[in-house]
Amino acid sequence: MKNIYKAHILFTKERDRFEVFENGYIAVEDGIVKGVSSNLAELQNQCSTANGKPSTADAQWQDVEVTDFGNRLLIPAMNDLHVHAPQVHNQGVAMDLELLPWLQNYTFPEEAKYADIHYAERMYRRFLHTQWLFGTMRSCVFGTIHTESTRLLMKLYQEAGMGALVGKVAMNRHCPDNLCEDVEAAVEGYERIIAEFNQPNALVRPIITPRFVPSCTPELMKACGKLAAKYNLPVQSHLSENTSEIEWVAELEPDSKSYGDAYDRYGLFGQTPTVMAHCVWTRGSELDLMKRNNVMVAHCPTSNFNIASGMAPIRTFFEEGLQVGLGSDISGGHDLNMFRMLVYAIQVSKMHYQSDHSKAFLTLPEVFWIATKSAGSFFGRVGSFEPGYEFDALVIDDAVLHPDEYSLLHRLERFVYVGDDRQIVHRFCRGRIIEEPATLDT
Repeated sequence: MKNIYKAHILFTKERDRFEVFENGYIAVEDGIVKGVSSNLAELQNQCSTANGKPSTADAQWQDVEVTDFGNRLLIPAMNDLHVHAPQVHNQGVAMDLELLPWLQNYTFPEEAKYADIHYAERMYRRFLHTQWLFGTMRSCVFGTIHTESTRLLMKLYQEAGMGALVGKVAMNRHCPDNLCEDVEAAVEGYERIIAEFNQPNALVRPIITPRFVPSCTPELMKACGKLAAKYNLPVQSHLSENTSEIEWVAELEPDSKSYGDAYDRYGLFGQTPTVMAHCVWTRGSELDLMKRNNVMVAHCPTSNFNIASGMAPIRTFFEEGLQVGLGSDISGGHDLNMFRMLVYAIQVSKMHYQSDHSKAFLTLPEVFWIATKSAGSFFGRVGSFEPGYEFDALVIDDAVLHPDEYSLLHRLERFVYVGDDRQIVHRFCRGRIIEEPATLDT
């Protein structure tokens, strides 16, 4: 199917600046961007040319009807690179605790409830609905150890038409008995999910998810590494979030040179595409290992503040060539609105700047790029409006924010800082309009 959309188009092809097409046009075919231009004739020329030569097949673009969004903004959709779906009920609860007591007293008891598939459906539908509200169309998601609840979450994403890499969480030590799963059972659960959902180019696919090193025995870590290698599956986990956690890992893995090396020894650190959340205290040999293995960082600013972990050095990661995305990390983080993560990421970087003026704080185009094109790269060609990218997009109606008084860039900035879900009037994932998902809440 061919579509042409007209709007004020903004996206970040490069990290340091926006591409802006006032009253621009974008052409989409079968969910893929074919061209973008401020001029309809130029757009049709782009779409009727393949490899520099005219294409008779694409000449049909000249007859495609234009959907005109008027004075609205058209931007790439948001990507959440680190989020715990079963923690949605604890969102905004126990924000005055550090990581380890927060896990033991709140997180683990809540996740144990997902043995009940009916409870899981009610909460997971609530979670997806909130993501939809805020325009998050792709996510790297932690489930729980429960195979059936994880399968349900993946089916709900399929039903909604939103993209996700969903992980059945692996853990078998330093956790409550009702969240402890032996290695054989964990592998069996993974195999079931992989057989059902690991389809090429699927919007919803599995991701290998050891919770973190302290919760997984060496045997379970080895099993996770073997599954990732066998099926060429991506990996997600947590890294160097909290100083107490880092000391604990050093005790549990004395042969490892760093927290990251503990993952690497089990084939869980870039042997397949890998994203590690937080990396607040990543330095030295661990940072070098991340560079060599092309491990991606999921920066979770609200969680790092709420759980008193610290401030991740994102400017340093840029300077070292690491790839970075943003994560909400509920319920360590308190907000599923990824636009707020852009704001918080800038604010965190300004605190770094106060202590080290050599590290420039992040700019709006940089954090927008992090949340769209950079984070989107973990899902494929996602997060930009360049030709060949999947059309994940949001249409923003900022009429209540007095748009006539501002430039297009300032309109976008104001929406990021003071707008909310009520201004998002259309959501696209892979070219398809995503309607509001159903919930079980009354």
